[in-house]
Amino acid sequence: MLPITHSRKDPTHLTFIILMILVGLNLRPALSSLAPLLPRIESEGELSVLTLSLLTTLPVLCLGLFAPCAPWLARRLGIERSLALGLIILSAGLALRGLSSATTLFTGTLMIGAAIGILGTLLPALVKRELADSADLMTGVYTMALCLGGALGAGLSIPLADALGSWSLSLMSWASFALTALIAWWWIMPQPAAEQQHTASSGHARALLGQPLAWQVMLFMGSQSSLAYIVFGWLPTLLVRQGYSESQAGWLMSASILIQLISAIAAPWLARMSRDQRPALMVVLSLVGIGLCMLLLGPASLSWPGAMLLGLGQGGSFSLALTLIVLRSGNAKIAGELSALVQGGGYTLAAMGPLVVGLMIDAQISTQGITWVLLTILAFAAFMALFAGRQQRLEIDDSGVLLTMNQRHGLNQP
Repeated sequence: MLPITHSRKDPTHLTFIILMILVGLNLRPALSSLAPLLPRIESEGELSVLTLSLLTTLPVLCLGLFAPCAPWLARRLGIERSLALGLIILSAGLALRGLSSATTLFTGTLMIGAAIGILGTLLPALVKRELADSADLMTGVYTMALCLGGALGAGLSIPLADALGSWSLSLMSWASFALTALIAWWWIMPQPAAEQQHTASSGHARALLGQPLAWQVMLFMGSQSSLAYIVFGWLPTLLVRQGYSESQAGWLMSASILIQLISAIAAPWLARMSRDQRPALMVVLSLVGIGLCMLLLGPASLSWPGAMLLGLGQGGSFSLALTLIVLRSGNAKIAGELSALVQGGGYTLAAMGPLVVGLMIDAQISTQGITWVLLTILAFAAFMALFAGRQQRLEIDDSGVLLTMNQRHGLNQP
């Protein structure tokens, strides 16, 4: 494949970081903007609870199914043009989702999930390439942008629906934000030298399947993401069942996501204090458990503190999950392949969470029963974190063999 050539100069590191943030801001409003509107859509008789369950599951499932396509696209189009293509698909999906019919709602949601799966997989590899010395910290900045975008989607969803007079127009309005990111990215995206082109090897991708470390990171990503997308998809509905208004439920979710900004940026710094990330992982997962119990099982007086703790925990756990992809990768090439595996497999597993909770809600299972399911998922995430957080890294030796290196003792495990 011929290298992409442009007359313009590469962006500075600061400009690249701004571009990364702008793209990251678009990867969560498409998901979080729907959840506060679900009670309204259901009350209008537009879609059944079972259909809404499938609608909350579809984008997460697409994240997993399309993430493995990202390295394939990058080999053929280049990583930069692949990101541009992802933004085009995202913009089109957001616009289509707002056409107020079940068919376009599902089609647009599928396109959104596919686009986010591609974008979310390629960005960590690009960060590893462009900002190699601070890739873990920049992953925290990128995660902060994701959290801020999610908070904006949750908080502005109801106000936009009221102002525009339609929940469908509220959903469609986010297409303008994605188009802004697309224009900025295409105008000043980085241009690598020919030897820097993303050329992921299918051999190494297959070799990852034989590495326990890759599976451990993937299962941690999947379990903590399952909780995140249950919150994205069903927290407002669960809170409305508890007696909160639509607006209160939306703002509680928005505040929980907004507070993730703090832990998203702080968690990689905390993890950097030690090569072993297990203590940091246990802290953030404990905050998730306490926050869930306070928010879903506690009195109304604990709802705001619970939302804050839940947000701090989930922002930190997601940031660390992405950071683990970088920290467990010896170079950008491995990071791209590991990102595809971890996010592809992880999000496919995570998609089951919103579906199961939606079916439980449809079956009139109590909020207490649903909370125990969430805590069980959390316990599994903590178990996998004990393995994924160890001092190990995937490397390619001089003979081209992928192996796991123990960073403490320098032992190589093929």
